[in-house]
Amino acid sequence: MISSTHLILRYVAFAILATLANLFTQRLVLDWSNSAWGFPIAVIAGTLVGLLLKYVLDKRWIFADVSTGFKAHSHRFSLYMLMGVTTTLAFWATETAFWWIWRSDVMRETGAVLGLALGYVVKYNLDRRFVFSDSLLDQKV
Repeated sequence: MISSTHLILRYVAFAILATLANLFTQRLVLDWSNSAWGFPIAVIAGTLVGLLLKYVLDKRWIFADVSTGFKAHSHRFSLYMLMGVTTTLAFWATETAFWWIWRSDVMRETGAVLGLALGYVVKYNLDRRFVFSDSLLDQKV
């Protein structure tokens, strides 16, 4: 059984990895695109990369979910995405507000980090309750 402290540290580390993957992807898209659509495309692409990475890490290393197969993965991932909709909208709003106010990459990324940090705290609780509620983590052995 994993200790609460170890679980929190692992979750924070995975959140940081997903955040870095998100921001790195955004930078790649923004550096590649000079159009007015560059920012929204960058935010969406970064969010998808961060979401996929975080799902894979959370499923195995946070919630100890051992379900396999397309049906199980599609069901879990659909719920995982659904739980992330509200937190993602909050993250996007924070990042976008920082961008509109300061018009700098540093402040945009600061808003992204703040929005993601708050979102991950909320998302962990939603995922534990609704997505991975029957995982090994919650089973009494």
